Parts: sequence; structure tokens; C-alpha cells
Amino acid sequence: MSRKHRRPGRHFLQIPGPTPVPERILAAMSRQILDHRGLEFGELGRRVLSGIKGLFKTQGHVIIYPSSGSGAWEAGLTNTLSPGDKVLMCETGQFAVLWEAMARRLGLETDVIPTDWRIGADANAIEKKLRADTGRKIKAVCVVHNETSTGCLTRLDEVRKAIDAAGHPALLMADAISSLAAADLRHDEWGVDVTVAGSQKGMMLPPGLSFTAISAKAIEATKTAQLKKSYFAWDDMLAINATGYFPYTPATGLLYGLAEAIDMINEEGLENVFARHARLAEATRRAVRAWGFETQCRDAKYYSPAVTTVQMPEGHNADAYRKIVLDNFNMSLGTGLNKIAGKAFRIGHLGDTNELTVLGALTGVEMGFELAGVPHKKGGVAAAMSYIAETANPAEAAKAAAE
Repeated sequence: MSRKHRRPGRHFLQIPGPTPVPERILAAMSRQILDHRGLEFGELGRRVLSGIKGLFKTQGHVIIYPSSGSGAWEAGLTNTLSPGDKVLMCETGQFAVLWEAMARRLGLETDVIPTDWRIGADANAIEKKLRADTGRKIKAVCVVHNETSTGCLTRLDEVRKAIDAAGHPALLMADAISSLAAADLRHDEWGVDVTVAGSQKGMMLPPGLSFTAISAKAIEATKTAQLKKSYFAWDDMLAINATGYFPYTPATGLLYGLAEAIDMINEEGLENVFARHARLAEATRRAVRAWGFETQCRDAKYYSPAVTTVQMPEGHNADAYRKIVLDNFNMSLGTGLNKIAGKAFRIGHLGDTNELTVLGALTGVEMGFELAGVPHKKGGVAAAMSYIAETANPAEAAKAAAE
């Protein structure tokens, strides 16, 4: 019987989620389980339910489910819509595809705006669709804020302006699963009605929790929604959340970790968290350009601060390359999904990551090109290093990345 070969040092998990979990969060999660109907748990529940609001920039309710982000997707649709309702969706990548498939399986009619998977949702196209909907059959506009498969960020503020310009009453729903605590997100200011997110990306937690910020308009929609729901019913959650408790057994260990994660983000400062992500993302893109490659995102307006998707040269398989990197440097890179499978790989730079983490990852990427015989120019890591050194002030870095 062969024994597994030990690999010294830490594994570089450079996929765009799940992301590495900080020691502080792991330690917090190791606490003994509480009575989830006891006074101490009520204090924990109130703490996390209140604290998570600040990360969404909302004064409204945020619901926490023991589920993946897909559960929050389903909850958002089923609590606000009825069978046969039409939803407008933008196919910006694989996760938009999956959300649309779920909507159809739930009995909704979908109207999909296609893209080439190289930009975020086009607000002008959304406005055009809504203006043409004179019968007001579209009940919701669903967009992925940060498309993890492509590295494209949708401008939610522009989508809200498009809906308002069309004078349309549709709900605005946003998937912020890979943008919460990684990209600026303003649930209230941008008039988002349903914003869903998950624990395993910018929040630095293991998978297992989903978060749903909801507006007063979304709550009003629940009064007439006819899609079936039980476990994901918002009314049950809202009623008991007011006291810090949950209608069923909660994921206590993850809630311990969530409390710690919220503290860590607030200690750094939310705006500083955004600036750090923007800076490391720009450093990564500069490395990609220096190697002579293209990012999947073709327009700087839509650059993601959470993940960079890199197109491989013709004739070179991205998954074969990723295996070489894993086997030789103990680093996991994200795979290309759906129509870009084998044609691209993804570099995650979100969550508990810093300058040296990203530079180490980019070094593994560049050495991997050499070993795999992938034609590239030298100096990608050097380009990233120069940018990081020149922009040591995170506030200045965010400004430079936006120019």
C-alpha cells in the first residue's frame, strides 16, 4: 500500500473560491457548540445579523441560510415571484447560465440578453428591453455582480439607472456571491431589491452559509408571490431573526466564524478591503499583459477585483497546464467553465490575500508556462512586482487601477 507523498509548505489555493480560511476564523470555529435556543446563542445571532448589514451597506434585513449561494438564488426567486412570471437575465458567464436554468426549472419564463462572456451586463441593453415591455410582464431583472467564470464585474449602479430610466417596476436582483467583501457593493444606495452572497469567497469562511439582503419592495412582493417554498421561506426567518434566533438548527460553528470574519473586515476597514482587492487585481492583470496574454474581460470598465481569467494561446490546453502547475508547485488555479473550458484558467485574488501571496502565485504561473512549453514573454512577475512596489499606499493603488 503506497503512502501519500508529503508536500512541504502550504498549498497555494488560488481559485476564486472557496478561498483560504484565516487562522483567527479557524480558531473561532473550534469553540464548543452552543444551545441554539439559549441566551448566549441569541447574542451571537443578533451580533452576526446586525454586523453583516454593514458589508452589504444596507439598513434593511439580511437573511442567513445554512446553504450555498445557490440556495440564496432559489430563495430570492421563490419568495418574490409566481409561476409564469417573466425575468430578464444577462448571460455574462457560467453562473448567469446556472441562475437562468434554475429560474426555468422553478417555472419562470426567462428572457436572456446574451454577451460574448467578455463584459458585464450591458445597462443599455437592459433599458431597451424594459422600455419595450409595455405590458410590464418582466417582474425582475437578475444580474451577476461579479461573474466568477470570466472575471467581469457588472456596474450595478448603471443597471439601477437603466431600470429607473425605463420607468419600470421590476425588482432588481444581484448575485454578489464573489463580490461581497471584495468589490464595492451598495445594496441600499443602488436600489437593489435582492442581493445574494456566500461565505466562501471574500468573507474568508468555509462554504456553507448564504446571505440575502432584501429591500422593503422585495418584502412587499412576498405577499403575492405564489412559487412554492418551505425551507427558504423568508417570513419564517424574519419573524424569529428579530430575536437573534433561527427557525431551524443553525450552522453554529460557521456563525462563530462569521462573527470573527466581520470583525476582521471592520478592523481593516471595508474601503481598505476594496482598495486591496483592486490593487492586487491590477497587479495580476499587468502580469498577464506582460506575458503577452489576454484576459477574458476585454473592457477595463468591467474588470473584476476578485478574479482574473486568462486566455490560453491556441493549441495549449488550460487544464493540462493547470495540472503541471499543481504537480510541480502545489498550486491550484481555477478551471475554465462551459464555453471556455480548456481555453482559459482563473487566478483568484480575493479574501485573505496580500501582496506576497499574489506574487508567489504569479511566480508559479510564470514557471508553469516554462515547464508546459506555453509561449510567453518574460517579465510578468516583474511587472506585477513593480506595480505593487510603486503603489504601496492602497488608496493610491485603487485610484491608479481605476484610471
